[in-house]
Amino acid sequence: MALVALRDVTKTYPSPEKGGDPIVAVDGVSLDIEAGDVYGIIGYSGAGKSTLVRLVNALEPATSGSIVVDGTDITNTPERRLRDMRLGIGMIFQQFNLFNSKTVWKNVAYPLTVAGRPKAEIASRVDELLEFVGLTDKARSYPDQLSGGQKQRVGIARALATSPQILLADEATSALDPETTQEVLALLKRANREFGITMIVITHEMEVIQSIATKVAVMDGGRVVENGDVFDVFSNPQVPSSQRFVSTVVKGIPSPAELDVLRERHTGRIVTISFRDGDASQAGVFLELANAGLEFELVYGGINDIQGRAFGHLTLAIRGADDATDAALARIAEHVEVTEVA
Repeated sequence: MALVALRDVTKTYPSPEKGGDPIVAVDGVSLDIEAGDVYGIIGYSGAGKSTLVRLVNALEPATSGSIVVDGTDITNTPERRLRDMRLGIGMIFQQFNLFNSKTVWKNVAYPLTVAGRPKAEIASRVDELLEFVGLTDKARSYPDQLSGGQKQRVGIARALATSPQILLADEATSALDPETTQEVLALLKRANREFGITMIVITHEMEVIQSIATKVAVMDGGRVVENGDVFDVFSNPQVPSSQRFVSTVVKGIPSPAELDVLRERHTGRIVTISFRDGDASQAGVFLELANAGLEFELVYGGINDIQGRAFGHLTLAIRGADDATDAALARIAEHVEVTEVA
């Protein structure tokens, strides 16, 4: 059974204009998130992804549908029980949401204090988490004395304080520079690996999904338009929304405008060869072309790695006799996808 299961979940808001149609923020979403997943939810601004995460931790009620978290349907649960349930769900935010008047140590201790944990337990847990996020030396510092990356590490430590089963990360790296983003993502991966915590990562950054997620759902207009293993969605996106996101990190088949530039720069036939993990190797493709006496050069594309699995698209300019080229491409097409683009 999924740790988090959404079935036909909808969230609507009243129109800001009198007599206007309701605003549909989440529209009939169904998802299964298994224990141990790092589940990325990606979409452009207004896609409904942040609303969805607020429904999962019951900060807002769903308009319709069901949300089951660890066997409990939270859409029918009294507020008193929801408060207890939220102790099992940690959350980190884009703007950190730290208490500026409290030290780092007290920020991390806060959820444990609210939960009424004994002082000795609080002290032990806070010290353990500050060591985990590498901020032991900042325990007595205040948030305004920290860098953005350090603040987010405090946010992660605070979110982990009550040993939650689930961690929700809402645009947690959007305010960080690329290097700091990778440090924070590495820390989240450690938390998933070492604590077995299930993560739901809300983002508009495809690089974040590529780096950390095991599964992904693409949202557009409040709906999930595609979901599945990250490798499958990245290597073969099925809908325009997914294709636009994937194109930000994966160079696919050149567009018509890009083809015009390639044609100006290179002679010969321009062919894109698409690779997926388990297909023929690049070396095998190049050897086939060389054995056929063909000249070729890489003019566009690249190979990507998703958690140890490779895929990508290589566009080549191939020069040689047409019959030799046709025969070589036919042999290559027995193992990989070949698209002649110009």
